[in-house]
Amino acid sequence: MCKDCGCSMGNHAHVHTHADGTTHSHPHTHDGHTDHAHDAHEHSHETHAHPVLNESKTIDVIEKILSENDKEAAHNRAHLDEKKILCVNLMSSPGAGKTTLLEATIKAGKFKIGVVEGDLETNQDADRIVKAGAKAHQISTGQTCHLDAFMVHEGLHHLPLNELDLVFIENVGNLVCPASYDVGSHFNAVLLSVPEGDDKVSKYPVMFRAADVLLITKASLAPHFDFDIERVKNDARKLNPKVDIFVVDSKTGEGIDKWISYLEFKKELR
Repeated sequence: MCKDCGCSMGNHAHVHTHADGTTHSHPHTHDGHTDHAHDAHEHSHETHAHPVLNESKTIDVIEKILSENDKEAAHNRAHLDEKKILCVNLMSSPGAGKTTLLEATIKAGKFKIGVVEGDLETNQDADRIVKAGAKAHQISTGQTCHLDAFMVHEGLHHLPLNELDLVFIENVGNLVCPASYDVGSHFNAVLLSVPEGDDKVSKYPVMFRAADVLLITKASLAPHFDFDIERVKNDARKLNPKVDIFVVDSKTGEGIDKWISYLEFKKELR
């Protein structure tokens, strides 16, 4: 069950095999499924609409889900650390420009990149990433409004990690739930596009409080919208004084060089 919106998530065991041949399984909870090379998967899910989030039983379930998720996130991070891979969790509302930012980052040619793509349906974003020149694995979540650490774990095992410098997790488009789930990344990058409006930081504080980096995207559209960049910066720093902020436009290239330099700096620290 999602901590924030109460969306239902089914239970099943996750089984995978590591490169050394070791196979193990562990239970986890979510409502989605992983799309392996466009194969169709059928899952049965027991759903419960409109849970009462202040009931003690519901709270106990949520706490258990988050605890298990955090353990798996730590496992993901340790696995990436062993390979000296920098991992970035990209979060935003739908259409803020996550995939376009990734395309610009890939085409800069500074890194060998893999992407774990999260969407409710389709492989469209993964196809775009592959076309841009990176490796990608699509996770179709079905009804689930975020990726969790178990889904990301599965995705990582479908990427050639020994060949990569950076792994991006393109989370499901949603300004609420993804902020509450550690997926095993090294930092969270949240995108806010100019057409969305400059009031979103104050309206969705949980997401922006979780941001290590805020990217104000589609900057070239600012003259056409009533969007106050300084307001966004001030609101973000009130919530999180340590947040790094970039103003970028992936189509025109504005700010992309600074973003690439930032990633290079972070990569050197791995």
